[in-house]
Amino acid sequence: MSEAFEILGSVGLWAAVLRIATPLIFGTLGALICERAGVLNLGIEGIMSFGAMLGWLAVFQGADLWTGLLAAAIGGAAFGLLHAVMTVPLGLSQHVTGLGITLLASSLGYYVFRLAVPVQGTPPTITPFAPIDIPGLSDLPFIGPTLFAQTPPTYLAIACAALIAYVIARTPLGLAVRMTGENPHAAEAQGIDPIAVRIGAVVCGSALMGLGGAFLTLSAFNSFFPTMIQGRGWVCIALVVFAAWRPGRALFGALLFAFFDAYQLRLQTAYGSVVPYQLFLMMPYILSIVALIVMSRRARVPQALMQPYRRGER
Repeated sequence: MSEAFEILGSVGLWAAVLRIATPLIFGTLGALICERAGVLNLGIEGIMSFGAMLGWLAVFQGADLWTGLLAAAIGGAAFGLLHAVMTVPLGLSQHVTGLGITLLASSLGYYVFRLAVPVQGTPPTITPFAPIDIPGLSDLPFIGPTLFAQTPPTYLAIACAALIAYVIARTPLGLAVRMTGENPHAAEAQGIDPIAVRIGAVVCGSALMGLGGAFLTLSAFNSFFPTMIQGRGWVCIALVVFAAWRPGRALFGALLFAFFDAYQLRLQTAYGSVVPYQLFLMMPYILSIVALIVMSRRARVPQALMQPYRRGER
Protein backbone atom coordinates (compact mmCIF):
# COMPACT_ATOMS: atom_id res chain seq x y z
CA MET A 1 0.00 0.00 0.00
CA SER A 2 2.93 2.36 0.60
CA GLU A 3 3.70 2.31 -3.12
CA ALA A 4 0.15 3.41 -3.91
CA PHE A 5 0.61 6.48 -1.70
CA GLU A 6 4.02 7.21 -3.18
CA ILE A 7 2.43 7.37 -6.63
CA LEU A 8 0.17 10.18 -5.42
CA GLY A 9 3.23 12.31 -4.75
CA SER A 10 4.89 11.76 -8.11
CA VAL A 11 5.19 14.60 -10.63
CA GLY A 12 4.55 12.20 -13.51
CA LEU A 13 1.07 11.35 -12.22
CA TRP A 14 -0.14 14.94 -12.04
CA ALA A 15 1.44 15.91 -15.36
CA ALA A 16 -0.35 12.94 -16.92
CA VAL A 17 -3.65 14.07 -15.38
CA LEU A 18 -3.52 17.31 -17.39
CA ARG A 19 -2.63 15.46 -20.60
CA ILE A 20 -5.42 12.90 -20.20
CA ALA A 21 -7.92 15.60 -19.24
CA THR A 22 -7.29 17.81 -22.28
CA PRO A 23 -9.54 16.02 -24.82
CA LEU A 24 -12.18 15.62 -22.11
CA ILE A 25 -12.09 19.36 -21.40
CA PHE A 26 -12.64 20.21 -25.06
CA GLY A 27 -15.39 17.61 -25.48
CA THR A 28 -17.19 18.46 -22.24
CA LEU A 29 -17.17 22.18 -22.96
CA GLY A 30 -18.51 21.50 -26.45
CA ALA A 31 -21.34 19.31 -25.16
CA LEU A 32 -22.09 21.85 -22.42
CA ILE A 33 -22.52 24.70 -24.90
CA CYS A 34 -24.91 22.60 -26.99
CA GLU A 35 -26.98 21.57 -23.99
CA ARG A 36 -27.12 25.03 -22.42
CA ALA A 37 -28.83 26.09 -25.65
CA GLY A 38 -31.25 23.16 -25.42
CA VAL A 39 -29.71 20.66 -27.87
CA LEU A 40 -28.32 17.25 -26.89
CA ASN A 41 -25.44 16.34 -29.20
CA LEU A 42 -24.84 12.59 -29.11
CA GLY A 43 -22.71 12.92 -32.22
CA ILE A 44 -19.74 13.80 -30.02
CA GLU A 45 -18.02 10.41 -30.27
CA GLY A 46 -18.01 10.48 -34.07
CA ILE A 47 -17.14 14.17 -34.25
CA MET A 48 -14.09 13.62 -32.02
CA SER A 49 -13.02 10.69 -34.20
CA PHE A 50 -13.42 12.71 -37.40
CA GLY A 51 -11.55 15.65 -35.86
CA ALA A 52 -8.71 13.35 -34.85
CA MET A 53 -8.45 12.03 -38.40
CA LEU A 54 -8.82 15.36 -40.19
CA GLY A 55 -6.31 17.17 -37.99
CA TRP A 56 -3.76 14.39 -38.42
CA LEU A 57 -4.35 14.14 -42.17
CA ALA A 58 -3.88 17.88 -42.66
CA VAL A 59 -0.49 17.75 -40.93
CA PHE A 60 0.43 14.53 -42.75
CA GLN A 61 -0.25 16.30 -46.05
CA GLY A 62 2.11 19.14 -45.15
CA ALA A 63 0.16 21.63 -43.03
CA ASP A 64 1.52 22.91 -39.74
CA LEU A 65 0.13 21.69 -36.40
CA TRP A 66 -2.01 24.76 -35.74
CA THR A 67 -3.57 24.43 -39.17
CA GLY A 68 -4.30 20.81 -38.28
CA LEU A 69 -6.17 21.97 -35.17
CA LEU A 70 -8.09 24.48 -37.29
CA ALA A 71 -9.01 21.78 -39.81
CA ALA A 72 -10.30 19.56 -36.99
CA ALA A 73 -12.41 22.42 -35.61
CA ILE A 74 -13.88 23.14 -39.06
CA GLY A 75 -14.65 19.44 -39.57
CA GLY A 76 -16.38 19.28 -36.20
CA ALA A 77 -18.31 22.46 -36.95
CA ALA A 78 -19.51 21.00 -40.26
CA PHE A 79 -21.01 17.95 -38.56
CA GLY A 80 -22.41 20.23 -35.86
CA LEU A 81 -24.16 22.27 -38.55
CA LEU A 82 -25.65 19.08 -40.01
CA HIS A 83 -26.87 18.01 -36.58
CA ALA A 84 -28.25 21.49 -35.85
CA VAL A 85 -30.15 21.79 -39.14
CA MET A 86 -31.81 18.41 -38.59
CA THR A 87 -32.73 18.96 -34.95
CA VAL A 88 -33.47 22.70 -34.66
CA PRO A 89 -35.45 23.97 -37.68
CA LEU A 90 -36.59 20.49 -38.75
CA GLY A 91 -37.28 19.31 -35.19
CA LEU A 92 -36.04 15.74 -35.65
CA SER A 93 -35.20 13.53 -32.69
CA GLN A 94 -31.98 14.73 -31.08
CA HIS A 95 -31.16 11.22 -29.84
CA VAL A 96 -31.54 9.51 -33.22
CA THR A 97 -29.85 12.31 -35.15
CA GLY A 98 -26.91 12.41 -32.74
CA LEU A 99 -26.32 8.68 -32.97
CA GLY A 100 -26.57 8.94 -36.75
CA ILE A 101 -23.94 11.69 -36.74
CA THR A 102 -21.66 9.49 -34.63
CA LEU A 103 -21.95 6.59 -37.08
CA LEU A 104 -21.56 8.84 -40.13
CA ALA A 105 -18.62 10.87 -38.82
CA SER A 106 -16.62 7.91 -37.52
CA SER A 107 -17.21 5.84 -40.67
CA LEU A 108 -16.50 8.74 -43.02
CA GLY A 109 -13.33 9.56 -41.11
CA TYR A 110 -11.99 6.04 -41.47
CA TYR A 111 -13.01 5.94 -45.14
CA VAL A 112 -11.19 9.20 -45.93
CA PHE A 113 -8.17 8.02 -43.96
CA ARG A 114 -7.97 4.81 -45.98
CA LEU A 115 -8.34 6.72 -49.26
CA ALA A 116 -5.45 9.01 -48.33
CA VAL A 117 -3.24 6.44 -46.61
CA PRO A 118 -2.97 2.93 -48.11
CA VAL A 119 -2.90 -0.05 -45.77
CA GLN A 120 0.58 -0.39 -44.26
CA GLY A 121 2.15 -2.65 -41.70
CA THR A 122 3.22 0.31 -39.59
CA PRO A 123 0.87 3.32 -39.35
CA PRO A 124 2.45 6.51 -40.72
CA THR A 125 3.35 9.16 -38.17
CA ILE A 126 3.79 12.92 -37.87
CA THR A 127 5.79 15.15 -35.54
CA PRO A 128 3.31 16.18 -32.81
CA PHE A 129 3.22 19.21 -30.55
CA ALA A 130 6.15 19.29 -28.14
CA PRO A 131 5.80 20.39 -24.50
CA ILE A 132 6.59 24.06 -23.92
CA ASP A 133 8.67 25.00 -20.91
CA ILE A 134 7.63 28.40 -19.56
CA PRO A 135 10.80 30.20 -18.39
CA GLY A 136 10.87 30.66 -14.64
CA LEU A 137 7.61 28.82 -14.00
CA SER A 138 8.72 25.45 -15.38
CA ASP A 139 11.60 25.39 -12.89
CA LEU A 140 9.34 25.63 -9.84
CA PRO A 141 9.45 22.49 -7.66
CA PHE A 142 6.64 20.02 -8.39
CA ILE A 143 4.23 22.66 -9.76
CA GLY A 144 6.56 23.64 -12.61
CA PRO A 145 6.84 20.29 -14.42
CA THR A 146 3.18 19.55 -13.64
CA LEU A 147 1.48 22.72 -14.86
CA PHE A 148 4.03 24.58 -16.96
CA ALA A 149 5.57 21.90 -19.17
CA GLN A 150 2.54 20.90 -21.23
CA THR A 151 1.80 21.06 -24.96
CA PRO A 152 0.04 24.16 -26.40
CA PRO A 153 -3.38 22.44 -26.86
CA THR A 154 -3.53 21.79 -23.10
CA TYR A 155 -3.08 25.50 -22.38
CA LEU A 156 -5.67 26.23 -25.08
CA ALA A 157 -8.18 23.90 -23.40
CA ILE A 158 -7.78 25.59 -20.02
CA ALA A 159 -8.08 29.03 -21.65
CA CYS A 160 -11.27 27.89 -23.42
CA ALA A 161 -12.75 26.78 -20.09
CA ALA A 162 -12.07 30.20 -18.55
CA LEU A 163 -13.37 32.06 -21.61
CA ILE A 164 -16.57 30.01 -21.88
CA ALA A 165 -17.26 30.37 -18.15
CA TYR A 166 -16.99 34.15 -18.54
CA VAL A 167 -19.11 34.30 -21.70
CA ILE A 168 -21.88 32.09 -20.28
CA ALA A 169 -22.12 33.94 -16.97
CA ARG A 170 -21.20 37.54 -17.79
CA THR A 171 -22.09 38.47 -21.37
CA PRO A 172 -25.30 39.14 -23.36
CA LEU A 173 -24.37 36.25 -25.66
CA GLY A 174 -24.18 33.88 -22.70
CA LEU A 175 -27.52 35.17 -21.43
CA ALA A 176 -29.07 34.50 -24.85
CA VAL A 177 -27.74 30.93 -24.81
CA ARG A 178 -29.03 30.33 -21.29
CA MET A 179 -32.46 31.82 -22.04
CA THR A 180 -32.76 29.71 -25.18
CA GLY A 181 -31.99 26.57 -23.18
CA GLU A 182 -34.43 27.46 -20.43
CA ASN A 183 -37.36 29.06 -22.27
CA PRO A 184 -36.95 29.77 -26.00
CA HIS A 185 -40.36 31.46 -26.21
CA ALA A 186 -39.36 33.96 -23.54
CA ALA A 187 -36.08 34.50 -25.38
CA GLU A 188 -37.99 35.21 -28.59
CA ALA A 189 -40.15 37.73 -26.73
CA GLN A 190 -36.95 39.59 -25.86
CA GLY A 191 -35.94 39.82 -29.52
CA ILE A 192 -33.61 36.78 -29.52
CA ASP A 193 -33.82 34.28 -32.37
CA PRO A 194 -33.77 30.88 -30.58
CA ILE A 195 -33.19 28.97 -33.82
CA ALA A 196 -30.09 31.00 -34.68
CA VAL A 197 -28.78 30.74 -31.12
CA ARG A 198 -29.23 26.97 -31.04
CA ILE A 199 -27.61 26.45 -34.42
CA GLY A 200 -24.68 28.68 -33.46
CA ALA A 201 -24.23 26.91 -30.12
CA VAL A 202 -24.20 23.46 -31.71
CA VAL A 203 -21.73 24.54 -34.40
CA CYS A 204 -19.37 26.12 -31.84
CA GLY A 205 -19.71 23.20 -29.44
CA SER A 206 -19.00 20.69 -32.19
CA ALA A 207 -15.89 22.64 -33.22
CA LEU A 208 -14.58 22.17 -29.66
CA MET A 209 -15.34 18.46 -29.91
CA GLY A 210 -13.26 18.29 -33.07
CA LEU A 211 -10.38 19.95 -31.20
CA GLY A 212 -10.68 17.31 -28.48
CA GLY A 213 -10.21 14.56 -31.03
CA ALA A 214 -7.35 16.37 -32.75
CA PHE A 215 -5.43 16.60 -29.46
CA LEU A 216 -5.08 12.82 -29.49
CA THR A 217 -3.40 12.69 -32.91
CA LEU A 218 -1.49 15.99 -32.81
CA SER A 219 -0.27 16.00 -29.22
CA ALA A 220 -0.89 12.82 -27.23
CA PHE A 221 0.05 10.48 -30.10
CA ASN A 222 1.50 10.93 -33.59
CA SER A 223 -0.74 8.70 -35.70
CA PHE A 224 -4.43 7.94 -36.26
CA PHE A 225 -6.35 4.72 -35.72
CA PRO A 226 -10.17 4.39 -35.82
CA THR A 227 -10.73 3.26 -32.22
CA MET A 228 -8.57 5.86 -30.52
CA ILE A 229 -11.47 7.86 -29.01
CA GLN A 230 -12.39 4.82 -26.86
CA GLY A 231 -15.63 6.19 -25.44
CA ARG A 232 -14.28 9.59 -24.43
CA GLY A 233 -17.26 11.26 -26.11
CA TRP A 234 -19.73 9.39 -23.91
CA VAL A 235 -17.65 10.26 -20.85
CA CYS A 236 -17.95 13.93 -21.82
CA ILE A 237 -21.75 13.64 -21.97
CA ALA A 238 -21.72 12.26 -18.43
CA LEU A 239 -19.31 14.95 -17.25
CA VAL A 240 -21.73 17.66 -18.37
CA VAL A 241 -24.32 16.23 -15.96
CA PHE A 242 -21.65 15.90 -13.26
CA ALA A 243 -20.77 19.56 -13.81
CA ALA A 244 -24.43 20.66 -13.51
CA TRP A 245 -23.96 22.46 -16.85
CA ARG A 246 -21.31 24.82 -15.42
CA PRO A 247 -17.96 25.29 -17.21
CA GLY A 248 -15.91 25.51 -14.00
CA ARG A 249 -17.27 22.23 -12.73
CA ALA A 250 -16.80 20.72 -16.18
CA LEU A 251 -13.09 21.48 -15.93
CA PHE A 252 -12.96 19.92 -12.47
CA GLY A 253 -14.88 16.83 -13.64
CA ALA A 254 -12.52 16.27 -16.57
CA LEU A 255 -9.51 16.54 -14.25
CA LEU A 256 -11.12 14.16 -11.75
CA PHE A 257 -11.77 11.47 -14.36
CA ALA A 258 -8.26 11.97 -15.76
CA PHE A 259 -6.83 11.51 -12.27
CA PHE A 260 -8.65 8.19 -11.85
CA ASP A 261 -7.40 7.07 -15.27
CA ALA A 262 -3.78 8.13 -14.73
CA TYR A 263 -3.74 6.60 -11.25
CA GLN A 264 -5.06 3.23 -12.37
CA LEU A 265 -2.40 3.01 -15.09
CA ARG A 266 0.32 3.36 -12.48
CA LEU A 267 -1.42 0.94 -10.13
CA GLN A 268 -1.37 -1.62 -12.93
CA THR A 269 2.40 -1.31 -13.10
CA ALA A 270 2.76 -1.63 -9.34
CA TYR A 271 0.23 -4.35 -8.61
CA GLY A 272 -0.59 -5.87 -12.00
CA SER A 273 1.03 -9.17 -11.06
CA VAL A 274 -1.24 -9.51 -8.01
CA VAL A 275 -4.56 -7.98 -9.07
CA PRO A 276 -6.21 -8.62 -12.49
CA TYR A 277 -5.62 -5.59 -14.70
CA GLN A 278 -9.32 -5.51 -15.68
CA LEU A 279 -10.15 -4.28 -12.18
CA PHE A 280 -7.83 -1.32 -12.64
CA LEU A 281 -9.37 -0.54 -16.03
CA MET A 282 -12.83 -0.48 -14.40
CA MET A 283 -11.78 1.85 -11.60
CA PRO A 284 -12.09 5.25 -13.38
CA TYR A 285 -15.57 4.42 -14.64
CA ILE A 286 -16.82 3.02 -11.33
CA LEU A 287 -15.56 6.02 -9.37
CA SER A 288 -16.93 8.40 -12.00
CA ILE A 289 -20.36 6.76 -11.81
CA VAL A 290 -20.36 7.16 -8.03
CA ALA A 291 -19.36 10.81 -8.35
CA LEU A 292 -21.99 11.33 -11.06
CA ILE A 293 -24.73 9.90 -8.84
CA VAL A 294 -23.73 12.12 -5.94
CA MET A 295 -23.49 15.31 -8.00
CA SER A 296 -26.41 14.80 -10.38
CA ARG A 297 -28.95 14.70 -7.56
CA ARG A 298 -28.46 18.44 -7.14
CA ALA A 299 -28.04 19.25 -10.83
CA ARG A 300 -30.57 21.55 -12.47
CA VAL A 301 -31.23 20.50 -16.06
CA PRO A 302 -31.90 23.25 -18.64
CA GLN A 303 -35.69 23.28 -18.87
CA ALA A 304 -35.87 23.24 -22.67
CA LEU A 305 -33.17 20.60 -23.20
CA MET A 306 -34.19 18.19 -25.99
CA GLN A 307 -37.45 20.08 -26.54
CA PRO A 308 -37.90 21.15 -30.17
CA TYR A 309 -38.73 24.81 -30.69
CA ARG A 310 -41.31 25.94 -33.20
CA ARG A 311 -42.26 29.57 -33.68
CA GLY A 312 -45.79 30.42 -32.64
CA GLU A 313 -46.31 27.35 -30.46
CA ARG A 314 -46.73 27.51 -26.70
